[in-house]
Amino acid sequence: MNKRITALWKFLTYDIWRITEDEVTKTTFSLYNIIKTIYLCINRFTKDRLVNKASALTYSTLLAIVPILAILFAIARGFGFDNLMESQVRMGFGGHNQTTEVILQFVNSYLSQTKSGIFIGVGLIMLLWTVINLISSIEITFNRIWEIKKARSMYRKITDYFSMFLLMPILIVISGGLSIFMSTSLKYIEDFVLLAPILKFLIRLIPFVLTWFMFTGLYIYMPNTKVRFKPALISGILAGTAHQAFQFLYISGQLWVSRYNAIYGSFAALPLFLLWLQISWTICLFGAELTYAGQNIRNFSFDKDTKNISRRFRDFVSILIMSLIAKRFEENIKPYTAEEMSEECQIPIRLTHQVLYELQEINLLHEVVDEKDEVIGYQPAMDINKMNVALLLDRLDTHGSEDFKIDKEKEFSDQWDVLMKAREEYYKSASHVLLKDL
Repeated sequence: MNKRITALWKFLTYDIWRITEDEVTKTTFSLYNIIKTIYLCINRFTKDRLVNKASALTYSTLLAIVPILAILFAIARGFGFDNLMESQVRMGFGGHNQTTEVILQFVNSYLSQTKSGIFIGVGLIMLLWTVINLISSIEITFNRIWEIKKARSMYRKITDYFSMFLLMPILIVISGGLSIFMSTSLKYIEDFVLLAPILKFLIRLIPFVLTWFMFTGLYIYMPNTKVRFKPALISGILAGTAHQAFQFLYISGQLWVSRYNAIYGSFAALPLFLLWLQISWTICLFGAELTYAGQNIRNFSFDKDTKNISRRFRDFVSILIMSLIAKRFEENIKPYTAEEMSEECQIPIRLTHQVLYELQEINLLHEVVDEKDEVIGYQPAMDINKMNVALLLDRLDTHGSEDFKIDKEKEFSDQWDVLMKAREEYYKSASHVLLKDL
């Protein structure tokens, strides 16, 4: 039994990541991809400590929830839909309960102070800061999941975030209006044996569909990168369904708290609300991790081997990639993309990206963007008639810092000299070999 468990674990963590598409049938490879996606998602979810990040977002949400609702209610009142907005908010927070009433009371206080002219200056700045701070925290968390180092610029943050706030009340109103329309239509067709059950099912499905699209939109637009629709939709459906199921438990919990209010007092609603926020963010971040895993599963093929790659084989891959790019440049053919080189030479895509990044760092390659196909290609950054194997290996060897306090001039000069002489002999044999001629 132990041997079987060990063999299964080895297959999940190592063997399955080495299987290529041409080695098995399409159905088997698709099944393996699903298994790899689930494993990668759970593994990264625990390693990235996303439960802790969900706690941080819960705190930020608690600070920003009243200002955000105040902005949404102000926009909704401008369109004359404040009552519908209030009913949708009540529905989202579990109906008429103490938590909802306190939040709505705070929102009304915000808006009344704005009308009276008291809420200006510092108060308005604090309102905008809490809103932008929350959405920035969400974006930073999503960018870390997607391994993106560059966030949106401040201009894009302001335009994107406030465009979102203008759209949210309209979408909430549309969803509420759709529910009312479907419920009204049901009264007129209750006598129809076939249509009535179908319409009832569609009415019950509306909250699920809206939640699915809300999560899908969040997974597509929040990270500062291009996210494909299919993995975002699959994750949105799974996360949205989990959130709706938990929403039902939360509403049931609110009813339970109201029954036992005499024991726990009014304080009982607050921990339950915080728990709802925490689990909601955990579900949301798990869905974001699932979207990343689904879109980038190819990048993790041969992952353990890529992490433990020998220096000799990394140099070999560097020479291989540089020779391919130099040849294509000499023949005046369209530049290679990372995906083309990975597929043509069977180099794991993650290793391909790592080597390409390093070759750019040592100024032997630069990126070119094909605006027509919107893909990134790679071209030599210097004359290919001077680009030999010795130059490549020398730049790879000397890339990085050598600014340490080790005395290589006197005390350890013998060790340094023998290394330099060995390097000279090493490069001498490769100095006449041009990369384009390989």
